[in-house]
Amino acid sequence: MKAPHLNRLLVLEAPEKLADGSGGFTETWAALGNHWAEVSARSGAERSIAGVPVSRVSYRIVVRGAPQGSSMRPAPDQRFREGERLFVIRAVADRDPRGHYLTCFADEEVAA
Repeated sequence: MKAPHLNRLLVLEAPEKLADGSGGFTETWAALGNHWAEVSARSGAERSIAGVPVSRVSYRIVVRGAPQGSSMRPAPDQRFREGERLFVIRAVADRDPRGHYLTCFADEEVAA
């Protein structure tokens, strides 16, 4: 198996709920750390949400492995940030039997 070309720096973020002082909460995103990654587009589609066209592109993002339970191991519903771009992680799988690399399947949505 050929080693991935980890040439893009992404920030792994996790949702965090903060009390709003009125019995509710506000959701924010907390940075967990940086990952060098190989990012490849897989497929794309456009759909309409409330009359606004939204483009969705699916990506395969490969990063170095991290043990189960580590805060640096990506998980579904977390996201990667690259500047203003956001990649929502849908699934994570070991890329190789030894767990040296992880493959994250992610989506990027952009309103047109």
